Amino acid sequence: MKLFWKLFCSMVSITLAACAVGGFVLIDGQFRTSIGAEEQALWEENFMLSEALSGEVEGYSITQREELARIAGSFALTTDGQRALFRLSDGDGVVLDGNISMPPELDPLPLISDLPEGQMAWRLANSAQGWYFLHAASALPLSDGVVYLENCRHVSALFSQRDDQYRSFFGLMLALVAGVGVLSLLVSHLLLRPLNSLSNAVGRIAEGELSQRADVTSGDEIGALSRDFNAMAERLEEQVTQLTAAAQREKDFTASFAHEIKTPLTSIIGYADLLLSRENSPEQVRDSAGYIFREGRRLEALSGKLMELIVLEREDFPLRPTAMRAFLERTGNALRPALEKAGVRLEVDAEEAPAFLDPDLMETACLNLLDNARKATPPGGSVTLTGRAGEGGGYLIQVSDTGRGIPAEELGRITEPFYMVDKSRSRAQGGAGLGLALCRRIVELHGGTLGFESTPGEGTTVRVALKGGTQG
Repeated sequence: MKLFWKLFCSMVSITLAACAVGGFVLIDGQFRTSIGAEEQALWEENFMLSEALSGEVEGYSITQREELARIAGSFALTTDGQRALFRLSDGDGVVLDGNISMPPELDPLPLISDLPEGQMAWRLANSAQGWYFLHAASALPLSDGVVYLENCRHVSALFSQRDDQYRSFFGLMLALVAGVGVLSLLVSHLLLRPLNSLSNAVGRIAEGELSQRADVTSGDEIGALSRDFNAMAERLEEQVTQLTAAAQREKDFTASFAHEIKTPLTSIIGYADLLLSRENSPEQVRDSAGYIFREGRRLEALSGKLMELIVLEREDFPLRPTAMRAFLERTGNALRPALEKAGVRLEVDAEEAPAFLDPDLMETACLNLLDNARKATPPGGSVTLTGRAGEGGGYLIQVSDTGRGIPAEELGRITEPFYMVDKSRSRAQGGAGLGLALCRRIVELHGGTLGFESTPGEGTTVRVALKGGTQG
């Protein structure tokens, strides 16, 4: 059974039970009070009759029951405006002559059996016609034995009145139950509305809408429950957001590492191909082996730094002063075999000046830019890597190509993760749309800016502006 109906039935049942018990107690109490008053009047009436008859006995020296019965036949007593009903009977229950206007079905034996002298007894009796009487008896001693004085009072009206009250109360109870039922429906609805709101919020959160909150409309226990639920939901949303972000960072790391490993592998494969495909002088062999060794070491260091940058979101990599001409020439030479294999000419023009940076990460960014330029440039084209000292100790790195260019409407989105201008070409060349997104993070980590200029059909220029600074 739903809580709504439990509340409704409970309120109606409690109200019905309380009113029924209260009404019964009230009506029954009033009835018992009335019966008690009639009982008291019955006792008083019997006492007065006994005193009156005893006076007659003493005044006329009556000693025989027949003489007392004859006097009782002409004796009358009025109480409460009504003539008292009484009679005399002997010990066997035989009615003697006298005022015998009492109902004949009132048997005296249940009262007079073993009734001590000077004592009174009474009982409630009913007649064959359904009438109710209070029947009393007392003993009067005479010389020839004991006679019993009986009297009664008609109390059927009290029973009829009680029955009428019960019927009226039953009708009132029906009307009261109907009214309480309507009121209970309204109260149950108002009380359960916050719980319904809370239940809806729980259902929406279960469907994945973690931003859903319950309405707090009261300061009672339900309101406190709603506030606690909202606090729990906020904490849950934060934790899910953190878990989602952590999972996304791990996914980004996996994708970025898979992407970034291609560039050093390209250099390693290119120089290895030079060693295998032609005769080389000892100096060329030494240079090629040196590039292969450096790219292998850089790949080893890059994996850890990418983990810290993407998964752990580290932002305090130590920056050290780096000679930029040697750094850019080394970076360009790392990708030169791949560019030459693609039929693209590489030119490096770097101005000597120091800059504070993390060589492994910044080389990753520059190699990404060079590799993108290679992919965008057709055979016979050229890629230029330049470096110029800037004001205030800064340094400007620029990668230009004579490739197909980027449409103006695409320039604002090319640094978004997994965004590719030409998806079919990028996938065919092994791209995943992560290189420029990673470049942007690396440049921002160095406190620099990444800018793009492009003319479709003529080429693209990417500028990395590094600010001057000190060792991190």
